[in-house]
Amino acid sequence: MTEVPWWRGAVIYQIYPRSFQDTDGDGVGDLPGIIERLDYVASLGVDGIWIAPFFTSPMADFGYDIADYRNVDPLFGSLADFDALLAKAHRLGLKVMIDQVLSHTSAEHAWFRESRQSRDNPKADWYVWADARDDGGPPNNWLSLFGGTAWQWEPRRGQYYLHNFLTAQPDLNFHHPDVRAAVLDNVKFWLDKGVDGLRLDAINFCFHDAQLRDNPPKPKDKRVGRGFSPDNPYAFQYHYYNNTQPENIPFLEQLRVLLDRYRDVAALGEISSEDSLATMAEYTSGRRLHMGYSFELLTDDFSAAYIRGTVQRLEQQMREGWPCWAISNHDVERVLSRWGDGHPSAPMANMLTAMLCSLRGSVCVYQGEELGLTEADVPYEALRDPYGIAFWPQFKGRDGCRTPMPWRDDSHAGFSSGAPWLPVPEEHRVLAVSHQEKDASSTLNGFRAFMRWRRDQPALRWGEIQFLDTVEPVLAFVRSLGDEALLVAFNLSGEDIALPLAVTDTLPLLEGHGLPQGRAAGGELRLPGYGTVFARLDAAQSKALDPMR
Repeated sequence: MTEVPWWRGAVIYQIYPRSFQDTDGDGVGDLPGIIERLDYVASLGVDGIWIAPFFTSPMADFGYDIADYRNVDPLFGSLADFDALLAKAHRLGLKVMIDQVLSHTSAEHAWFRESRQSRDNPKADWYVWADARDDGGPPNNWLSLFGGTAWQWEPRRGQYYLHNFLTAQPDLNFHHPDVRAAVLDNVKFWLDKGVDGLRLDAINFCFHDAQLRDNPPKPKDKRVGRGFSPDNPYAFQYHYYNNTQPENIPFLEQLRVLLDRYRDVAALGEISSEDSLATMAEYTSGRRLHMGYSFELLTDDFSAAYIRGTVQRLEQQMREGWPCWAISNHDVERVLSRWGDGHPSAPMANMLTAMLCSLRGSVCVYQGEELGLTEADVPYEALRDPYGIAFWPQFKGRDGCRTPMPWRDDSHAGFSSGAPWLPVPEEHRVLAVSHQEKDASSTLNGFRAFMRWRRDQPALRWGEIQFLDTVEPVLAFVRSLGDEALLVAFNLSGEDIALPLAVTDTLPLLEGHGLPQGRAAGGELRLPGYGTVFARLDAAQSKALDPMR
């Protein structure tokens, strides 16, 4: 399997730089802080890191509003710091992926400052501009994900501009060939520096419907969002025209041509569409994106049936591409709070990590998952996220998953010598790395043990997956590669459980993964609370499980 590209089956550790490690005492994490903690990241047994945006930005959306794609914001350091980070990561055997936000820029970007001045300047058509309706209203009914209309009036041009996100994040006009060329040139800048991959933010939002047709209304019973507040009017529409346009496909193919000029780099697309699984399959087929991921496992839905159904639907549609799965990130409530039903625990945390890392695909693990962090309850007066401030109190925004990493059990958790940009909750300090390092049974050491063990399991990293039809709360499947087949089962609850198994033999269990181990024997599968079974199957045993698939 030495020819398998690095990203296929990789575990990628997401770093949110504002909250990872601060070295200059301003309360905001920085690139030198990431450098300082790279040895820790390498000790986790992950394959690479994904760093959220660190580019020049007024920080209206904390870096996802970029004013200069080719420079580091002074808040985070310098280009020299990034070069040093890249070099150290590579010495430690870690690949480096960076966020690329292509669909929109900051309103402070030089391109937009020029575009907004008039209707006839060289960059007049680089953004999505439209005339008002006869009554002065916006050109259509498109909504911003952050609430309200997706159009903002600009008096200098006497027109509206499109913003699918904040008003400070105007959308680029990808129908213009010069825009596409300039965007790809910015991507090339970082590829030339030696990054190993790109995480492409909101990649299905690059193109809009050129006719600016209204989005149709969505029935009340269909207003289920992925990754946004349930009372957000954004859920009131089918978003058929403001994103996921057919013109995006040729652009992705053009991007892939650029990527293929570099050795062993990967593009991971974040996809949120009306049918995200179908879009993932489409965007990763042929010579397009290497991987895609969506918000399908970043929801409140937690059951074996939901996880099985989600992965199976993607498997049925994704004939060529490669999935990437995540159960936490910087945009959603932490998984232990979301799925823990008020009773999160270290055994549950380790089981969820193992479950995620046993699905077919690559994996993104968000900083703090290895510690078993829960969602922080950030009081209104300490909120920084404009999304949370706008929708308070029904929705508290994204600050609760973005609080600083707890390195030590002190007032600032070893994160900064100054006051952190977001408060560190007491319950996080007791889970600090310094405590967990000393405890052989900690979530952190359980995470490390599983990652070390997984590296030596080719069927888990690259094999096929076939699900078994099990009752709640058991998720079970077979991972197979060549002549090797593994039965994999997880108990998603804290109670012991037994259920029938269509194999009467005593299956040999795989050891060393560090999780509570069940058994498969005598036609029965037994699992302790938050436990698992990893067992080898011979050809006859694998065939015996066929009727359950």
